[in-house]
This record gives sequence, structure tokens and C-alpha cells, in this order.
Amino acid sequence: MAEVAGAAEAARYESLIRLAEAIRSRTGDDDLFGLLVDELRRTLPFDAIAQFDDTSTKINWRNEGASGEPWPSQTADETESVASWVHENQQSLVIPDVEDETRFAPGMQWLQFVGLRSVCAVLLSTSRRQFGSIVLASRLVGAYGPEDVRFLSLAAAQIALAMDAAKNFRDSQRAEERLRLLLDLTNRIVSNLDLRALLREVSASIRHVMHCEGAAVSLPDPETGELRLIALDFPGSKGILREGLASRDLTNSVARVFATGQALNMTREELQADGPSAGEGAQSMCRLPLVSRDRVLGVLSVGAVREHAFTDDDVSFLGDVAKQVAIAVENAIAYDKIATLKDKLAQEKVYLEDEIRTELNFEEIVGSSEALRHVLRQVETVAPTDSTVLIYGETGTGKELIARALHTLSARKGHAFVKLNCAAIPTGLLESELFGHERGAFTGAIAQRVGRFELAHRGTMFLDEIGEVPLELQPKLLRVLQEREFERLGSTRTLHTDARLIAATNRDLAEMVAVQTFRSDLYYRLNVFPIRIPPLRERPEDIPVLVRHFVQQFSRRNNRSIDTIPWDTMDALVHYPWPGNIRELQNVIERGVIVSRGPVLKVPIAEFKAHTARAAIAKPVKPTSTLRDALGETERNQILKALEQSQWVIAGPKGAAARLGMKRSTLQFRMRKLGIRIARTGA
Repeated sequence: MAEVAGAAEAARYESLIRLAEAIRSRTGDDDLFGLLVDELRRTLPFDAIAQFDDTSTKINWRNEGASGEPWPSQTADETESVASWVHENQQSLVIPDVEDETRFAPGMQWLQFVGLRSVCAVLLSTSRRQFGSIVLASRLVGAYGPEDVRFLSLAAAQIALAMDAAKNFRDSQRAEERLRLLLDLTNRIVSNLDLRALLREVSASIRHVMHCEGAAVSLPDPETGELRLIALDFPGSKGILREGLASRDLTNSVARVFATGQALNMTREELQADGPSAGEGAQSMCRLPLVSRDRVLGVLSVGAVREHAFTDDDVSFLGDVAKQVAIAVENAIAYDKIATLKDKLAQEKVYLEDEIRTELNFEEIVGSSEALRHVLRQVETVAPTDSTVLIYGETGTGKELIARALHTLSARKGHAFVKLNCAAIPTGLLESELFGHERGAFTGAIAQRVGRFELAHRGTMFLDEIGEVPLELQPKLLRVLQEREFERLGSTRTLHTDARLIAATNRDLAEMVAVQTFRSDLYYRLNVFPIRIPPLRERPEDIPVLVRHFVQQFSRRNNRSIDTIPWDTMDALVHYPWPGNIRELQNVIERGVIVSRGPVLKVPIAEFKAHTARAAIAKPVKPTSTLRDALGETERNQILKALEQSQWVIAGPKGAAARLGMKRSTLQFRMRKLGIRIARTGA
């Protein structure tokens, strides 16, 4: 008998050795419970075996009898099981006969029902971690003694150590995967600024690492502010959830997380009352706010079809993921804004360049008079050089247009054409505009500013109304012209500029030099190549061309169709002296196009004719040297007086001819000889 007992004990320890070796040969924890069953079957009598899993509170029974099929799993609460009691009390338990056991009534009844009589249960744990318990059951009464309990405890300890090692390995792998996910998110944030594509990739990575079924990102609509599902990675979707879905219900968990900035770890019951997620089969859902700089940008949602899928540790990790996703969202939004502003800036740049080239609605210099052709020949001569040009002429003659023509025909046309009206800038700020300033150079200088000469480097600098530059600033301007260097306000660092200067004025600089309001050395430096722009009254042959040009432009701009300019209108415009030059003509035509309702241009020509008549009447009498000249001038004045009294009517009983006592034809002949033209006042 002793020999038999010794052989049985040896067989058990050989089984433990085989169990240990089998465990060491495995790389994971796949079916460790099955390995234990195989070894126990050789040394311990049992008809059923069960494992209590503390993480899911499930008791998994396997029938080791005739069928060998597993029995349905049971919860510990339903059975008041031996397995859960061992786990909770941390000690082994042997029940020799279930019919005599008064505890665990439901469990004992179930064991009797399936024909089991005795039970042995031991802990499945290590010194650091608990995994539940192992239960053996036999159809025999009193099947398990102290030696059986000790052997079963040793075998369970081996399995527990293997499970612990496997769990540590899984935890290490999971930590590595999660670290890799965070690193991958960081790299994608830097390399991808397409928000929707980026969020789809991020959602897929999160779903893979978290071993869940779906991940999504919801962001507020930029126009309505309503939360929308922007990115979704859910391969098993039934179509209930889809990108673009709006969250209109304020009690919805997505809206709640967005409003409060607090994460939610939702159960199946909470999901069923929440929205469409339960319809997709989700049993667990973790929703986290995307927070950046104390501002909630959106919501990250991760869902699983199993219950209690996300632990506190998972929620903490997903919080770190949400921070990275928030950075991605913020960067993408900022990039989108920058791209929008860049497009807008590009459009404004095109507009400004077009405005610089075509201000006053000139697409080209209009006119063919000899006076204008002379100016253009001068432009063609000096444009290819880098010489300073002084353009002078009355206001409204197109001095800036000539300056742009000089720039366009020069080798600097590929660089900036920078203009500054010296009369439009306050005296105290003109130096800053020209040369720039450093931060703190004066009150209100909160940032560094680049001056116009610095912007015009390798291009052209156009200074309009140069005569308005104050005397104290003129030496610095002279230095730029002579030495091509300057300093910003508040700085001692000398900057260099290669800018060609074109200046313009409607004042007599030579006279200003004479009265000492303009420096003579600056004047001589500016007056290298002077170009005089003739006023419009000196080139009346260009007026019809300009009128037609402006009529076409303003007709297109105002959606009008004007194709007729009356002869008397054109005649009045040609003979008007235009003190405001081209700018005044432009304004008159624009107003005429606006008030014209048909195809004929309507211009109030009465005021132009009246002005012409008054100018003719007020024309001073030239000194006469002969009696014939004096008589001719006297005759002229008498005819003009009679014409004015007759409202510029020649024939008829109240006409000028009747007042002067001569025939109509005679009066007309004398008027032609004396150079008198009819000008009606409209009276």
C-alpha cells in the first residue's frame, strides 16, 4: 500500500514538472486552463472542473464526463458559488458531500442536479495578483483529501504564475502600443494638416490600439456651431452612425461632454438612453473632450461591443490621446485660417498691384496729342536708366501714371513699386513711413516697422507731393539719394537700399528754393531729369478719346449700354478748360453715365457752356497799337454785349442782329472774322 501511495505522489510531482515545462515553452497565456486540465486528469479524479474569472465574475464549467462538453457559464451572484467564496476569503475549501452542505444553497442544488457529490476549490493567485479560483467536482462522495488539496494548490500556483507573466507581457505590449500610438499621433500632427483625413487616420489607430470596434471625432460646425461627426472609423457600422451626423439633442452625451469638458465612461444602460450608438450594438462608450488652452474644440468617442470595455487606466490613456488629437485639431483649424488669410492676402495683393497699375481706371495712357507724345518719348528715354526723375504738373494730370510707366519700362519692373503721398502723412510720422522705426522708438511704437525705402529695395520709390516734405527731414532724404543708406528711427544700425526715386509735385520747387522752404541741394539732386505733364487744356485733341474711354469703362462698371455721345456735349467738353484736368473729366463722365437712362450720354453741358462764355467775355483786351485794332476790339465788345442781351439768339426781332441794326448774315460774317463763337447759357 505504501508503495502505491508513493508512486501516486511521484506521478503527481512528475505532472507538476511537466506542467512547469509546458508553461515555459508557451509564449502567451493561450488556454492555460486547458493545459491544467490535461495534467490534472492524469493524477486527480474529477468529473467537472470550473474556473472562476474575477474580472468578469463568471464561472466557466467544463464537463469531463461522457460528453466532455462545457456547461453554460454562470455568474457568481446567481450561484452563490464555492469558487467566489474561495476567491473572497482567500483560502481553499473542500466539501465532502454537497447534500450535507448548508451553505451555497443554489450552487449545491445545481451540483446535485448534474450528479456531482464532492467539491475541492483552491485559489488561483500569486503574491502580487489574484486571478480567481479553480474548482474540481466528482460524482464520488469524499473524493478529495488534504494531499489532493495541496497538489491542486501547487498546480494552480504554477498556472497563476504563468498567467501573471502573460499579463505582464500583455501590459508591456499594451504600453508599447500606446506609446507608439502617441508618437505616431505626434508625427501625423506635424506632417498632415488635412483635418478630415488626419482624424480618420487617428480614429483607425485608436480603434486598433484599444482593441475596440469604433472611434470617432465630433467637432462644431464653423458656420452653425452645431456638433457634427467629422471623422468615423467603424468597419462594422450598420449605417446608423455616419460622417456628417449632427448632434441636435442637448442631452446627448457628445453635447454634454463638449459643454462640460468632462470625460464619460458609459455603460450599456446609459448608451441605450443616449442616442444612436446603442443601435449600432455598442455596449461600452468612452467620450473625452478635446481640450487645448482651456478651450474645448470637440469630442473623441471610442466604442466597444463588449460591456465594461474601458478601465480607469484606459480612460486616463485616452485622455492623453485626446490631448494630442486636440493639438491636431487646433493646428488644422489654424492652418485653415492661415490658408484662408493667405488666399485673401493673395487676392488683395493682386488687387493692390492692379490698383497700382491701373488707378484712375487707366489700363494704358490714353491720348495721341503732340504734347502727350513728347512726354512719352521722354519716358522711353529715361526709363531704362536708374536716374532720378522729377515729374511736375498740375493736380489731376496723371503724374502717378507716368511714374508707373517709368517703373514698368525699367529693369526694375519685377520688383516693388512703392508709393507714398508726402502730403497725406502727418509731419511727425513721415520719417517713420519713409525709413521705418524700431520698437519703443516713440510713444505708440509697439512693434518694429519696415520703412518704404526698405520695401522698395531693387524696385522703385515714388514720392508724390515731394514739396510737402518738411525742411528738417530733407537732409535724410538727400542722404538716401546720394549715399543710398539710412537708419530706422530708434536704431543706430545703418541700412542700405537700392531704390530708384521718382518724385512728383504740383508746386514750383525752384520758387520754393528761392524763398528757402526747400533745400537747393535736394532740389538739384531731384531735378536730374524733369518731365512736365501738360494740363488737359493744352491738349484738347485728347479730350474726345478720353471721353469715349471713360464712357466705356463706367458703362461696363454700372451695367449700362451707352453708345452715343451728342455732338454738342462733346463740343462743350472739348472747349471747357478743365481746371481739375483728367481727374475732373473722369468724375464728370462717371456722373453722366450714372444719370443716363438710355443709350445717349447725358452731361449737364449748360454749366460748361456758361463757364466758356464767361471766360470769353472776361478775356482781357490786348494792348492795341493801331486805330484799326482799337476799332476791331470795340466792335467785338459791342457784338458780345448784344449777344448776351439777346440770350445768344442772332436772328429774329429780338435777336442780336436786330439790336445792332444789321442783317443776320452780316453779323455772322463779322463774328467769324472777330473769332466769336456762339455759347448758349440756357436762359
